[in-house]
Amino acid sequence: MQPNDLKKILSSGLLSFPVTDFDAEGNFNKSTYIKRLEWLAPYGATALFAAGGTGEFFSLTPQEYPEIIKTAVDTCRGQVPILAGVGGPTRVAAAYAKEAEKAGAQGLLLLPHYLTEASQDGLIEHVAEVCKATNLGVVVYNRANCRLSPTSLAILADRCPNLIGFKDGIGDIELMVSIWRKMGDRFSYLGGLPTAEVYAAAYKALGTPVYSSAVFNFMPKLAMDFYHAVASDNHAEQNRMIDEFFLPYLDIRNRKAGYAVSIVKAGAKLAGYDAGPVRAPLTDLTGEEVEMLHKLMLKQGAQ
Repeated sequence: MQPNDLKKILSSGLLSFPVTDFDAEGNFNKSTYIKRLEWLAPYGATALFAAGGTGEFFSLTPQEYPEIIKTAVDTCRGQVPILAGVGGPTRVAAAYAKEAEKAGAQGLLLLPHYLTEASQDGLIEHVAEVCKATNLGVVVYNRANCRLSPTSLAILADRCPNLIGFKDGIGDIELMVSIWRKMGDRFSYLGGLPTAEVYAAAYKALGTPVYSSAVFNFMPKLAMDFYHAVASDNHAEQNRMIDEFFLPYLDIRNRKAGYAVSIVKAGAKLAGYDAGPVRAPLTDLTGEEVEMLHKLMLKQGAQ
């Protein structure tokens, strides 16, 4: 898929990040991962991101990563494009980019680099080196220690024709307005804050109408209904779903650091598609919290 074709796809609908399935010993579970993707693919997400943040990219080994990406690509072929998460130190991220392209991914999400702070010049070189390693379209994830300025993005846009997307996980409104005003339609803009639905209407007003939904992993109908309410500016429906589901959901998610992934895996299990435990350093929900989530899900009806 050509980068500009991917850019158009990313600008046109709901996105999501499937969790990565592990067995009881914490090893990649290919069979249940396939079943999960087969279940989710027909619901209408525009693209799925394999081995992204919700897919626990940060805990995957280099040996299992190519199998996860290839499994996603093969399972969803002809139904929905697969973008692969890549990240870590610059040369490692570039190596993952090559592996993902070899495995058949249609694009890449460049996650923040590992640990160390960096200057804008250093961030530019990091992103540029990963883009240079692949022919695929690349979306850069502005989050944590990767916080690109509008000027840096303009430099990267000139240097890297295949850098086609910008995903925001920071929530700095001033920064987003500055980037949008400077870069216009050069990028596809994606909302990427955890539980992005809560911020969706505000981001749409900023020129970022598309976002990624973690809730799609276990409540796909609700996630699509909410997206359509945002797309049609149906604020009454948005507010109803925020009050009835998303705010109570956040009350559970915010109980512990790392629960943004853990709660999604708990929800997937309750929905009948058990993805196994999260890997350390994350921790699973307690029994009490799982029961709270279960009651909340039941109120939303069949998916």
